[in-house]
Amino acid sequence: MSAPDIAWAIGRPTMGGAAALASSLKVYGKDRVPPAGGCVVASNHFSWLDPVVLGAASPRVLYYMAKVEAHRIPGLGAFIRAFGCFSVRRGESDREAVRMMRKIVLDGHALGLFVEGTRQKAGVPGVVQPGAAMVALQESVPIVPVAIHGTQEWSLGNRQHVSIAWGEPMILEGLPKGGKGYKEASLLLQAEIRRLFDWLVEVHRLGRPPGTPPGAAMQADGHGRRS
Repeated sequence: MSAPDIAWAIGRPTMGGAAALASSLKVYGKDRVPPAGGCVVASNHFSWLDPVVLGAASPRVLYYMAKVEAHRIPGLGAFIRAFGCFSVRRGESDREAVRMMRKIVLDGHALGLFVEGTRQKAGVPGVVQPGAAMVALQESVPIVPVAIHGTQEWSLGNRQHVSIAWGEPMILEGLPKGGKGYKEASLLLQAEIRRLFDWLVEVHRLGRPPGTPPGAAMQADGHGRRS
């Protein structure tokens, strides 16, 4: 059992459990997450709460990537690294971060990425950056799209309900392993996250009844398929 496995085994029922309780977390489609093997978990991002609730909602240990500034905060850096989190220099080429992303999935782990690259202030998912698609295409692993709704308004004084919807794993076949393929795959992923998010908005409007998130959309050009 690795050090991150131990940290997650302790942190998921404690910190994750507390966050789930404080946000009245409800999770849809959890069975869609591959039980083993390398994959990229690709989520939208609103709040500092997102990594905690997504971790609580995931049946897999997630190896997150976080900005290097977070790793430099005394105490916090060592804490998040215990969970397998690694650093990235935002706004510039970071070959070490790319190497780590690829190694994580090659080793059979689940890479957790907030794919817009930063928190979205508009309250809706934003533009997906190419990192998730790059790793998935280069290493031939699936992307698991996931949407979070409710954390954009959540605070200690305003404990909004939070919900998470898992999409079906996306197998990116027929796309080139280069900039053109990364761009096309990112657009497909962006559309899937937005479909899941819009579904959650409607689910919240109805009072969060039981349900199944929408399946993967079929692509007109034949690229990408369900796993």
